[in-house]
Amino acid sequence: MDRPGLHAGYTAVLRDFRLEFSRGGAYTGIVLILLGMGLDSALYPDMQRSFTGARVLVAALIFCVALAMRTRWAQERIAWMTFAWLLLPQLMIAWMIAMTEGAASIYYVGMTLAIYSSGIVLAFGLWQNMVFGALSCLLYVAACAWHAGGAQLSPEFVVNCLFLVMSASISAVFTYFNERARFMLFQLKAEVAQKNLQLEETNKDLADIKGQMLQQEKMAAIGTLAAGLLHEVNNPVNFCMMAIDVAMEEPAARQNALISECLADAKQGMLRVQHIVSDLKTFAYRKSGDQLERGHFQFQRALESAIRLVGHETKNVDISHALPEDTLVRGDEAAIVGVLINLLGNAVLSMRKRNLQPFEIRISAYWQDERLHVSVRDNGPGIEPENLARVFEPFFTTREVGQGLGLGLSISYGVIKRHGGTLSAESVFGSWASMNFDLQRSDWEGR
Repeated sequence: MDRPGLHAGYTAVLRDFRLEFSRGGAYTGIVLILLGMGLDSALYPDMQRSFTGARVLVAALIFCVALAMRTRWAQERIAWMTFAWLLLPQLMIAWMIAMTEGAASIYYVGMTLAIYSSGIVLAFGLWQNMVFGALSCLLYVAACAWHAGGAQLSPEFVVNCLFLVMSASISAVFTYFNERARFMLFQLKAEVAQKNLQLEETNKDLADIKGQMLQQEKMAAIGTLAAGLLHEVNNPVNFCMMAIDVAMEEPAARQNALISECLADAKQGMLRVQHIVSDLKTFAYRKSGDQLERGHFQFQRALESAIRLVGHETKNVDISHALPEDTLVRGDEAAIVGVLINLLGNAVLSMRKRNLQPFEIRISAYWQDERLHVSVRDNGPGIEPENLARVFEPFFTTREVGQGLGLGLSISYGVIKRHGGTLSAESVFGSWASMNFDLQRSDWEGR
């Protein structure tokens, strides 16, 4: 929670806290004020009637303030309402001191109790508590002066004034630290609540990722099964190709244009299947360790395989490439095919999302310092500047929920790094995006 929001929330909670304690304190004050009639009867029986009237009047006024606290207006000014009803007993006590023994009156203890309650129980603010303590001291001084007919520095007066000042000081210190403790407690609760919300969001994201990972595992299992079936598929395809070649040599097929045309179409279909099987075999069997160091392949062939494998996604997309004559590089052909499939798929997706034709992908490569530098550039919407440095982070994606884990570019980055190169992104937001990587030239003598 930001600082302004934290203080606004604390102010609202503190208002409710003060309202609850002020109501309780008001009703408690009414009870204590009325119980004080027993004290009046024991100490000043001749003042019983006037003191009882004063107590009933003050209790009634406090009760009216407590009833007013039910209104929205009073609740928004709860500190002032509490200040008002707490000041009423102080006025009553000051009058009783003036009407009885002045500085020697026992009633000054009531003022001390009110000062302590303002700081310890009623959640006053610091400045409110200080003002209340100062007013209480002034009322006591005024009551003693009224009783004596003027200011007199008697020992009882000096001692009682010191006790009132000490009580006000102690109450102010309590108020300061209580207020800090309340704010720190609220801050801690707010942080815990925020962490709980973040934890809930994280758990939800993990549940989504777990579901998607399970789906990915299922797809990987299907891919493994498919890789094992590629050899079995290739055999009947070869049988069909031989059968078609034999059939095309038959005189009946040569003499019948329709049969000849059908056999030619069937042969083209079988050739297409052979290409798909070959591309899938290349993609399925990946190298690692020393095999990666010893491996070599023509990048152009890997690119053509990748383009064929994403053919169903690249309909109505103009894909062109400009490559040097020699594209023999070192590494794992299947892994690089996977990288190219990912880059082409992302490019097509971004262009279709923008939906501004024509859709164009330009693939270029050139040799520099014995490394083949490759660029895959599309005319899609580009990458936002703030996302350009994050596109290779695991699980970072701008796709809608459920349409991707955000692992494709991260995995591709790791593949290129494993080949000793670097995968980087360039973009002009709103115009184009380009993914660039480099591969080591192969020193294989049988090129």
